[in-house]
Amino acid sequence: MTTLESAENYLETLKNRGKKSRVYRNYQLIGLEIALLLDDEKHKSLYIKLAKEGDPQELIRLAKEVATRKRAKNKGGYFMKLLKSPKH
Repeated sequence: MTTLESAENYLETLKNRGKKSRVYRNYQLIGLEIALLLDDEKHKSLYIKLAKEGDPQELIRLAKEVATRKRAKNKGGYFMKLLKSPKH
């Protein structure tokens, strides 16, 4: 293996490594679970922040409730609306 091939393999390894999620804290895992429940992985950092600052169990409960609603087209938006409502 030449030095050029070795460097290309290393760069490919770095690209693949960056695509994988790493979880170091409990709130990160909860935020990712919420994103998966709501089919909204695009905003996973928002859910991680919410899990860090709020009650993680309450957020999971609300996300599961929203995930079961079949009429909700934008589950992430609906989740946020319920989260910010005064009743909640």
